[in-house]
Amino acid sequence: MAEAFFKKYATGKFQATSAGTIPADKVNPIVVQAMKEVGIDLSAESPKTLTESVIHESFRTINMGCMDKKSCPALFAKDILDWGIEDPKGKSIEEVRIIRDDIESKIKKFIQNLEAS
Repeated sequence: MAEAFFKKYATGKFQATSAGTIPADKVNPIVVQAMKEVGIDLSAESPKTLTESVIHESFRTINMGCMDKKSCPALFAKDILDWGIEDPKGKSIEEVRIIRDDIESKIKKFIQNLEAS
């Protein structure tokens, strides 16, 4: 969700890559539904694995939240911004909408800060 919102709101001067330490095989169908409600189609997307090169090449790393404390990016990435976002896995559409809206709000503020600096 964060990568999709970043692509929607960023000026093109910046790029985003979303990845997880233990990604699912496919995007959560409830997430796909919630994002489709705001005009973003994630049905053809595939979760990506977070690699050292992705972290190394990043200007800024944002951690959404950690389900698995042993593989949390905050343990091995420097200067990480942790948003503490709940994982949408197993959540109802109503709960995923709240998570989606929280991510969208945080992304908009993050982009404003990037563009101002």
